Amino acid sequence: MTDASEDPNQEMQYHVELTPGDVADTVLLPGNPERVDKITGFWDDAEEVAYHREYRTATGTYDGEPISVTSTGIGSPSAAIAVEELARVGADTFIRVGSCGAIQPEMEVGDLVITTGGMRQEGTSKAYVRDEYPATADFEVVSALVAAAERLDYDYHTGVTMSADSFYSGQGRPGFEGFMAEGAEDLVDHLQEANVKNIEMEAAAIMTIANIYGLRAGAVCSVYANRVTGEFRTEGERRASETASLATKLLAKMDEVKAEAGVDRWHAGLSID
Repeated sequence: MTDASEDPNQEMQYHVELTPGDVADTVLLPGNPERVDKITGFWDDAEEVAYHREYRTATGTYDGEPISVTSTGIGSPSAAIAVEELARVGADTFIRVGSCGAIQPEMEVGDLVITTGGMRQEGTSKAYVRDEYPATADFEVVSALVAAAERLDYDYHTGVTMSADSFYSGQGRPGFEGFMAEGAEDLVDHLQEANVKNIEMEAAAIMTIANIYGLRAGAVCSVYANRVTGEFRTEGERRASETASLATKLLAKMDEVKAEAGVDRWHAGLSID
């Protein structure tokens, strides 16, 4: 029998410690709890509403539009918990805001990567659906992120993201004392040949789970490292945060335009100016 404290039908969610009304429709999902303050720095106002384990949540407004942010910690298992429990308290749109390693040589440190689809090299989404099910970003979320990056004049790339469960062997890096997992030495080369843009650890699971539940999801990550050139700098975090925040405003505008036009999906023939 399920203990009441872990019952997903309870009003107070077990891990994120949120209740209905605590978050906006759209929630940004960084990994690091410290990134919450950096994201809310772009907003009109913000208030921390919960902080339990790795899950730190703040809600406020950006350019007058309600918006929330919840940190998820590292990896897909904890990100999946966040999506599950945030959906239960009313969120319907999720944008991962993170950092990544770039695969293509022309991608610069500090550039943004807007995910259109994901390679499910994490194990969490496999607990939900068979391997053949695609991890795809919602078209409206991708469109809003691209429009935001264009308006902010930030360099960006779009394409497929690989999500891994391991920072070291699962991403082709040496483990302790130089250990290399089978296939790790050739991993980056194979991904580059397949036109994969970047590697991170949460996007594929977030998008897969959102798709299963009929919710919207996407991801924008700043390039910290280029795995081909060997360049590394912690740069571009603010760009990803600002782009995701503006995208939230644009998504709200898309929803208004859809309602006025009497359609279910936004498309390029509908203005969001």
